Amino acid sequence: MTLQRPHLGDLRVTTIFAWIAAFFALFTSPELAPAQVLANTGSSVPVSRESASDFSSNSFDSAVHGLSSAGSPDSADPLASLPESPEPDGLGGGREKYNTPPAAVEYQKPFSRIGIGADVNPLGIGIKTAIVLNHLYDARFDVNFFNYNSGRFELEGFNVNANLHLLSSAASLDWYPFGSIWRISPGVMFFNANQLSVATSIVPGTSFTLNNQTFYSASANSATGATPLAGSGVLGLHTQVPAFTIAGGFGKFIPRSNRHWSFPSEFGVAFTGAPTANVIASGWVCTDAAQTKCSNVGDPANPVAIEFNSALQSSLTKWRQDLGKVTVYPLFSYSVVYSFNIR
Repeated sequence: MTLQRPHLGDLRVTTIFAWIAAFFALFTSPELAPAQVLANTGSSVPVSRESASDFSSNSFDSAVHGLSSAGSPDSADPLASLPESPEPDGLGGGREKYNTPPAAVEYQKPFSRIGIGADVNPLGIGIKTAIVLNHLYDARFDVNFFNYNSGRFELEGFNVNANLHLLSSAASLDWYPFGSIWRISPGVMFFNANQLSVATSIVPGTSFTLNNQTFYSASANSATGATPLAGSGVLGLHTQVPAFTIAGGFGKFIPRSNRHWSFPSEFGVAFTGAPTANVIASGWVCTDAAQTKCSNVGDPANPVAIEFNSALQSSLTKWRQDLGKVTVYPLFSYSVVYSFNIR
């Protein structure tokens, strides 16, 4: 018996009709796969639409080659050797590899996170703590302190001992408009004990000028009870208590993310009022270098004492007028703050 070789044209026609039937079944029935439509070609393995849609280029060529021999009953199933569908590559909706929300995006619950930090500012060494109120607001409490004693030193015949004492505390409301990193911070300085005190004793015979008048410190004299002139003065920086404060800055004291460290800056003023100046003098003063006209500054009847005290009060009035032009205290700082969750 002689087998006739299939005509090439018939084979092409058969292949074309098989493809048409496969695609028609693919787009009309959710359960019908191309392999089921091609049952007349010798394939009987059911394949889902998902598997059929994952043809690789190599598998596609293999399927075409199998369809070209569809006229042979012993031909192999063209879909039997298809590879399994690969796992999704994560594009277009895959899980994020990094979960780092940017600042000012993560909404934190009220009173859920606090920050503790420090800085150096014109009020001294600052210790501050802040707590989250909501997405736009933080509440902050600051304590500032510093103390410096110069020790006794001599300056042009004056033995001086200066002491700078800074101690204050304030509360602020930090507002971040539109959730930005820029900040506006109104507040109140409810405690202020900042002052500069100076104690001095003037070397005997040393001259000085008050209200354009020249005076001399008297020499010690046991017969008259004279002692060198001495004095103490206090410059107070706390006229207005409590004092309103207003500041602005860059950076959040408590980041709206999972970061712990922040470095906020701040510039502003405290409306502390004009500084006060007070001077108390003691000892003896003279109006001539020969020390023939001297008096205890505490003697209200002696002309030398009256002249000295009048010049001192006139000088204090001028100093207070000059200080009255400065009614605000500068505020600026660059802080280091560590934040953490408390609930």
